[in-house]
Amino acid sequence: MDSEKEFLKNYNIKDYERPSVTADVAAFMVSSEDKTSYRKNPENKLLLLLIKRGGHPFKGMWALPGGFLQKGETIEECALRETKEETNVMPTALMPVGVFSKPDRDPRGWIISNAYVSVISEEAVKQVGSDDASDAQWFSVSFERDDSGKYELTLKYEDTELKAVLTEEKTSFGRTEFRIVDSSSLAFDHAAIIAAALTALRNAARNYDTIFDFLPEKFTLTSFQKVQETIMNISILPANFRRMVSGYVEETDEYVRGEGHRPAKLYKRKA
Repeated sequence: MDSEKEFLKNYNIKDYERPSVTADVAAFMVSSEDKTSYRKNPENKLLLLLIKRGGHPFKGMWALPGGFLQKGETIEECALRETKEETNVMPTALMPVGVFSKPDRDPRGWIISNAYVSVISEEAVKQVGSDDASDAQWFSVSFERDDSGKYELTLKYEDTELKAVLTEEKTSFGRTEFRIVDSSSLAFDHAAIIAAALTALRNAARNYDTIFDFLPEKFTLTSFQKVQETIMNISILPANFRRMVSGYVEETDEYVRGEGHRPAKLYKRKA
């Protein structure tokens, strides 16, 4: 039998057809709608970072930031680099969503995407479309299931509205896959990636540790609750929420004060 050294000497990797590999990132942020009024608590929005493609294919259409794996880098390094190059935003952490490998997903050829979801703090954001993106913006997110069982994805930025209709294809090993019924306003299969990423994020947000990535170092319990409600698209009674998170937070000696408000105690993540 040949040794491994002899085997590798005669092995030709070009004998096998190989796909190109990309990374795409669904980066979310929770943003306060109203930061100036002290008479009401600000309403939070879940936002998704999209880029407008500057070249073909799908030129002028909106897409997730991402791009091709370069020699010598890991797929995670590719995801971070492409997001930074195209949007001037650097994610601090990435959570895998899944591999998207349908042969016809990209008109350029056999291209496999590794998708990730990320959480960006509001303080760290300054998006500028660059590299092969002509623009980068944060879109508000709505993702709802209708009475027929189909999912409607709506993304809005100012006068721009992007829509997609999807169905749930199957659930395996805790991961939900989606099939696109209609997505004429989003490039590639990114509507399915966004749906999967949002589902993964909502599942992860059941664990309170995920929520801290959306919060500053010190926060009120009201802001903590609003972030989780915004991500998961649910409502929680304040008393129930305080009881559920009591094991995850600790009080500080500081308060946030504003005209028209009683001082609110600030909390921090329990060490």
